[in-house]
Amino acid sequence: MSIDGKEDIDRMIERISREDGVRPDYLFLSDPGHRVIDRYGILNPDGRGWPHPTTFVIDREGLVRWKFVETDYKVRPTNEQILEAIAELGGG
Repeated sequence: MSIDGKEDIDRMIERISREDGVRPDYLFLSDPGHRVIDRYGILNPDGRGWPHPTTFVIDREGLVRWKFVETDYKVRPTNEQILEAIAELGGG
């Protein structure tokens, strides 16, 4: 999820594809008005509208069952942490 517009996101996807040699197989959400970012409560007040880096595990009913929120964009959850959260939902 990004505050970037669609054109900027498309450019980012192309850059990632070139640099990594593979196109990302997940969706990017353009949220320039940060309506979704605000609803999830992840707006970084010091980030000029950017959200805090966040990973969600959302169940089939659309409920957030696990989240990892970090203020440092370099700190991300491990694949193992995410897979464990999914397994707890019976999805892994």
